[in-house]
Amino acid sequence: MTAEDGRRYLDGMSGLWCVNAGYGRKELADAAARQLERLPYYPLTQSHLPAIELAEQLGEWLEGDYVVFFSNSGSEANEVAFKIARQYHLQSGNPLRTKFVARYRGYHGNSLGALAATGQAMRKLGYEPLAPGFLHVRPPDSYRRPEGMTAEAFQLLCAREIEERIVWEGEETVAGVILEPVITGGGVIVPDPLYMQEVRRICTERGVLLIVDEVICGFGRSGRKFGHHNYGVSPDIVTMAKGLTSGYLPLAATAVKRELHEAFRRTGALAHLRHINTFGGNPAACALALANLKLLERERLPQRAAELGAKLLGDLRAELASHPQVGDIRGFGLMAGIELVADRSSREPLGAAVVQAVLDRCREAGLIIGKNGDTVAGMANVLTIAPPLSSTDEDMAFLQTALLESLLPLAR
Repeated sequence: MTAEDGRRYLDGMSGLWCVNAGYGRKELADAAARQLERLPYYPLTQSHLPAIELAEQLGEWLEGDYVVFFSNSGSEANEVAFKIARQYHLQSGNPLRTKFVARYRGYHGNSLGALAATGQAMRKLGYEPLAPGFLHVRPPDSYRRPEGMTAEAFQLLCAREIEERIVWEGEETVAGVILEPVITGGGVIVPDPLYMQEVRRICTERGVLLIVDEVICGFGRSGRKFGHHNYGVSPDIVTMAKGLTSGYLPLAATAVKRELHEAFRRTGALAHLRHINTFGGNPAACALALANLKLLERERLPQRAAELGAKLLGDLRAELASHPQVGDIRGFGLMAGIELVADRSSREPLGAAVVQAVLDRCREAGLIIGKNGDTVAGMANVLTIAPPLSSTDEDMAFLQTALLESLLPLAR
């Protein structure tokens, strides 16, 4: 990217985790322009061809039989998921199932329901009370597990804490569990596959819907088409946005397993999903998304993300193994989190001002990266990296060099 003053920057965060295909993709802009000339707008109360074709493509990408509802943002996609889950249980004879279990440090959006699901206290200050019915459990952060406990035991403990909360609340009152495949903005916290598989087992046995928030992890970012594909689990509901259009236009979707959707085919004035969205599934955005999916597949960008991410993670771990202020380095596909600490033994988080100074040095060098800001008090200490999946080897070499040089002053 080139700023107004002529300075060039490498966007190591893909905007806000979303420009998966990279900038300057004319074919995406052209796809939207052609659709605007053909049919600029029509509501999904009657549907239109780009939305129908995109829903079919998403089903193929998800590798399952899903029905798709379109909206404009990840927050909205999650709100739709909550409404569908509650109404599904109501119409299936379980009217008390209204609560949702989420995780501390996870992020699910900025509207009142999605923010209630979010487990980041600092984002909620001044806006509460939020929507009721959202419960939280500890994240599967193995770096901060109790002393003497193995990572595997801790991951199982975290998963079973979800089950414990369901039981304590009364499983007949819990509608769903919502989680990201990886807690992204909250610090790139990567669970073990064992954790995800255990959560899937718990949800199935307790009659609770598993909602997987793929807003950031989806569309190749994880090294697979969707983040949950890395764990071998099948969600009941999948929410998505961001990389669906590579951030070129707003578009989001909520995909629901067909057997859940059948509950809305029952007779009765209020049996259908009473949800409407003026701009959700905009024809131009859907046409652009279709072009984006074709581009991601043609250029094998999910596979490229896996290759680049593995090299980046390996190189960072090798280069920073002895850095006194680097506590942990985590990665998932083409994203990474570097947890900075004041002391490696105590794992005390590094102060926010010092972390910001690293970001500033990166920017001075021409690299834009992020951090987990406005999440948990005293823990804005994780550098976040998520460059476009189309990044070249030269881009990644520059990113790595600029980042390592920006971390050097901490070690002196």
